[in-house]
Parts: sequence; structure tokens; C-alpha cells
Amino acid sequence: MANNHWTIDDIGELGGRVAIVTGANSGIGFETARALVRKGARVILACRSERRGEEAAARIRSESPAGDVTAQVLDLGDLGSVRRFAGLFLAEHDRLDILVANAGVMMPPHGETRDGFELQLGVNHLGHFALVGLLMPRLLGTGGSRVVVVSSLAHKWGGVDLEDPGWKHRPYDRTKAYGQSKLANLLFTYELQRRLDRAGSDTLAVASHPGWTATNLQRHSGLFRLLNPLFAMKPWQGALPTLYAATSPDVEAGGFYGPDGMGGWRGWPARAESNPASHDEALASGLWDLSEELTGVRFEGLEDAQAERAAS
Repeated sequence: MANNHWTIDDIGELGGRVAIVTGANSGIGFETARALVRKGARVILACRSERRGEEAAARIRSESPAGDVTAQVLDLGDLGSVRRFAGLFLAEHDRLDILVANAGVMMPPHGETRDGFELQLGVNHLGHFALVGLLMPRLLGTGGSRVVVVSSLAHKWGGVDLEDPGWKHRPYDRTKAYGQSKLANLLFTYELQRRLDRAGSDTLAVASHPGWTATNLQRHSGLFRLLNPLFAMKPWQGALPTLYAATSPDVEAGGFYGPDGMGGWRGWPARAESNPASHDEALASGLWDLSEELTGVRFEGLEDAQAERAAS
């Protein structure tokens, strides 16, 4: 169980570990990567913008001159980009200890990804689903590896509609669409852990949320920007639940972690509760099948491990 004041000082040394953080050029993604580098991990900043990724890597190097940090292009709204990133990583790295699925978009005007998916579901869930699936061989081959999926308290704002996930047959509601994507994050995390358990793997799937943290994710929400000075945490503190999920020895498989105060909006890392819909195993299985169909990515290494264990 997390204590009330867990900080990055509680992270053990991470020398020899390899980590990927998506959306690491700003906000909690940057703070997550910054802390992992500071603790000795080799960190890849997976960013949509090459320029912003390189600038973030340079900032981290200026603070941790001995740190090992690089930036690579990853556009989660383009499955071709996801495949290129994963292919390059697999060719260059023989281990993956921590994969932080952090990048996201929040309540933009209606839009679609390059592959025709509703933007928020496409970036926040489907892009990360594909990335984790493609990198699963390295995760399974690295003892004690972790997948950390960054969700949100906004998972309570909407449901997952498996018949119309792209809002093609109902009026678009960007707030509910964001809620759908964040609920999808949790359904994916919990289902991934169930499948890891069935495969007998020691890889952990864990979710986190940053409470109310002031980041540029909120650029499409005037209300959040207006109230940030009164309620929002700084990105370094908002990143702590993610860092806790990624590094603490006390983390539970399939756990969900967020701030411990103000109903989860502010505070220090602690175990969090998600809504009943996030624990709907039939919905999670349906979303998994739909995600495989839409992305064309199957978790082959994980499926092979499950089959081998069942046959033994």
C-alpha cells in the first residue's frame, strides 16, 4: 500500500532497465521520463513531434548528464507509425522493463485518426493497444516487466459502445467520447492482466490516473484551464501515481493507482477504485476482440504462452 507521501525519492535504482514513455515531451509524461532517467533507467521518449521530443530529451540530459535518454517518433494516431516505432525498438533492444502508455488527447473537436478511428479512442486506446501488442515479446522476455496505462477519473463519464465506438450513428459528444477512451484504458489493463495470469507471466499490467493535474492535455477545455490555479496539481506531482505504478515493489497486478485526497483529484499515490463498468469482463473481452480487429494486432507471444501453459 502506498504511503501518504511517496515521492520519486522512494524509487530504487533502475540501472540496466529500459523504459518507454509515450507522450513524454510535456506534462506528466515528461516528468515520468525525467524521474526514470534520474534513477538510472535507459528511457525512450516516444513523441509525435520529433522536434519536441528532441527538445525534451535535451532538457533531461542537461539535468542528468550521465543519463541515457533518446527521443523517437511515435504517432499513436497512425498505426503505420506505431508499427515503425515498434519494429525499430525490437531491432535495437533485447529487453523492455517499463512501458508507460501515457500519451493522449482530451475533448478535442470531432476528428479521426489516419486510420479512420474516432480521434480520442484511436489515440488514447487503440494506438496504445497496438503498441503493447507489438512489443509484447520483449515484455514477456523481461522478468518483472510492467505495462502502465494512464487512465483518468473521466472513465466514469461514459460507456464503451462496441456497436458504435466511432460515433458514426449517434451525435458526437466529445466529453463522453473522452470518457469512453479512458474507460477503454482500464478495461484493456484489467483484461491484459487476466491474460498474463493465464499465461503464467510475471509481467504486470497496472493502471494509474493523475487526478487533476495542469497540463496542455486540457487545451481544449476552457473550464479546466480556468479552474487550474485553484485545484490543479503541478505535473511533477501528477506523475507520481504513474511512477509508483511503474516502480514500486508494493504494486499489485491489475491495480489502479491515483492521488489519495479530494476524491482522487489531489494528493499522493494510493490504490484507487474504478467504476463497476471497468470490471465488466464480458465488455473487456469484447473490446479486446474489437481492438484486434480494428488494429490488426494480435498479442501472439501472449497467446502462445497461454496455449503452452494450457497444454502442459
